[in-house]
Amino acid sequence: QVQLVESGGGLVQAGGSLRLSCAASGRTFSIGTMGWFRQAPGKEREFAAAIGWDTTYADSVKGRFTISRDNVKNTVYLQMNSLKPEDTAVYYCAARRSRALGSAVIQYDYWGQGTQVTVSS
Repeated sequence: QVQLVESGGGLVQAGGSLRLSCAASGRTFSIGTMGWFRQAPGKEREFAAAIGWDTTYADSVKGRFTISRDNVKNTVYLQMNSLKPEDTAVYYCAARRSRALGSAVIQYDYWGQGTQVTVSS
């Protein structure tokens, strides 16, 4: 099993920045790809970014968010710049065994508990 713990969420004004972290523990050698998803109130969970051999981003965050990974620390980061009120959501870290990049919720095997990001206008 893999455990994921997110941190770094909070309240920020529009145009500001936040960096989310996700620390993995347990059978971390089994992790191929890690990703970030988000879920706004009343909406479905949606893909934001993923990193495996490469990186991929949702169109809504491309150019503003950057995903990175520290394999020594077993940690993945999401640097979020130029934040908008519509970025407000609970952000979830996810991991999958495959190294193929995935953008669907069903493709991920492990999930964190989420961290709240609120962007005020």
